[in-house]
Order: sequence, then structure tokens, then C-alpha cells
Amino acid sequence: MNTSGPVEYFILDGLKDRYVLPIFFTVYVSILSGNSMIIYLVRTDPKLNTPMYFFLHNLSFSDIVYTSVTIPKMLSVFLTEVKTISKTGCFIQMYFFLTTGVTGRALLTVMAFDRYVAICNPLRYMTIMTRRLCILLIFASWGFGAVIVMPAAIWATQLPYCGPNIVRHMFCDHSSVVSLACVDTTRNGIVSLTNALIALLSTFLFILISYVCIGKAMRKMSKAQQLKVAATCVSHLIVVCISYVSATFVYISYRVARFDPDVRIVIAVLYSVLTPLLNPIIYSLRNKELQDAMKRAFCRCPVTFKTSRKTVPSVA
Repeated sequence: MNTSGPVEYFILDGLKDRYVLPIFFTVYVSILSGNSMIIYLVRTDPKLNTPMYFFLHNLSFSDIVYTSVTIPKMLSVFLTEVKTISKTGCFIQMYFFLTTGVTGRALLTVMAFDRYVAICNPLRYMTIMTRRLCILLIFASWGFGAVIVMPAAIWATQLPYCGPNIVRHMFCDHSSVVSLACVDTTRNGIVSLTNALIALLSTFLFILISYVCIGKAMRKMSKAQQLKVAATCVSHLIVVCISYVSATFVYISYRVARFDPDVRIVIAVLYSVLTPLLNPIIYSLRNKELQDAMKRAFCRCPVTFKTSRKTVPSVA
């Protein structure tokens, strides 16, 4: 649809098959249920009152916000077939989608730092990871996500949009919206790419450094201690790998010109729901403390515990 004046709204023209509606609905309910369960358990179970679960609690909250920014609008498009979104609403959706995406990776970085302290400095763990530091790290994660995407998001709002106004996506994706501007967007593309690389590479670098230090510490441990440390870190490592590998596929899909648009949309949507969907499953399956907390919360049968001396806070 071409317009003769400034664009006042956008039309979301992504996947047209209605069969994906029950899939999106099921995925969204699963994300809300799984992450809400983790938030409930951490806030109500005193045995989960540790820095690691405090960070996991915040990761679950960011995942809920991350998916709630886009999926409800997708569902409404399929249900009502009203594909329009106001210009202001589009940019708000874009900003919070980018912010929560970066915040999730910042929280994964903080969790890697927590594992580093727990394994490499176990005797000083509670002295270092104080309540005050944990709160500061959470604020830093959300602040990092809010600030790093701001230049590209603000610049996108300042571009003139005079038509067409059809966004070839399921939500207001930054690249898809900016491509509709009536002027050259090369500088905006450079800014957004630079910010994305800073967000991805800086967090990945810190996570990598944390696990290199953990690996060096493991070399000095016995075989039993190494297995225990590996079990402690495996859930976090799986989530990190899924998050960054999926981000890499999205990046490639946008940089390869011959990529089919529908396939690109599917990859972007899967990327936006994959990590939030799998996080609760991975941590629940690999984490005995969370499993015991679920039994205490939802079962009447008592859970027996073996008393053992721990120097490293366990996650498995």
C-alpha cells in the first residue's frame, strides 16, 4: 500500500497461514507457564534464596517480557485479521524487543560470573556475591540492554516514512521497518549493526573468559570434583549455546540477499521464542534443587534431603 503523505501506521505482512496460530498460542502459554513457575518457586522457596536463583528468576522475567512484546500482537493478527499497528506502537514494540533481547544475554553473562566466583572462589562466594552486588548486576544488565539499542531505535524514529507501509515481518523488526524509509538508511544500518555486535560479542567474550577461568580451576581438581563442576555448569552452557547459535543464524539470514523472505521470518520468530521456551525445561531437567522445590510446592509428599557439606553452590 503506497501513501501520499507521511505514514501513520504500518501493516504487518508476515506468515499468512492460519495453521501457525495454535502453534504460537501453545508456545506462548508454555513460555508463560514455565518461566512463571521458576519465578514463583524462587520467590516462595527459602532453599532457593541464593544469588544463582536470583539471577535465574530475573532471566525468566526478561524472557516473559521479551515474548510478550511480540507474540500477543501476532496472535491478534491471526485472530482478527487486523494487521495494522500504529507508528508509535511499532517503534515501542521494536525498542522493547531489542532491549529485552540484549538484557537476556547480559543476564546470561552475570550468571556466568556467578558460576566463576562459586567455583574459583568458593570460600569467598557469599562475601563477594552480596545482595547489594546482585541487585547492582541486575540493574546493570537492564541498563545495558536499554542503552545499547537506544541510538539505533531513536534514529529509526527520526527517519521519514512516506510509503509503502507494509512490514514484511510478523512484528516490527528493526531492519524490516527501517527499509521502508524514504531516504538512504546506510548510516542507520551501520549504527544498528555496530550496536548488535557490541551487545553480542561483549557478552559472549565475558562468558568465554568466565569459563576459561573455570576450566583452569578444574585442572587442579580431582575427577569427582570435575564431574561435579561440569554438572553445575552444563545447564547454563546449553542455554548460552542455544542463544548465541540461534542469533548467528538470524544474522546470516539477514545478510544473505538470496535468503527466502518467508524462511527469514520463520528463523526470526523461532529465534525470539526458542530460548525463552527452552530455559525452564533445561534448568528444571538438569537441576535437582528446582525439582525438589517443585515437589515441595505442588506435591503433598515430603521430600527427603541428604545432608552433605557443599563448598560450591550446586545447580544440578
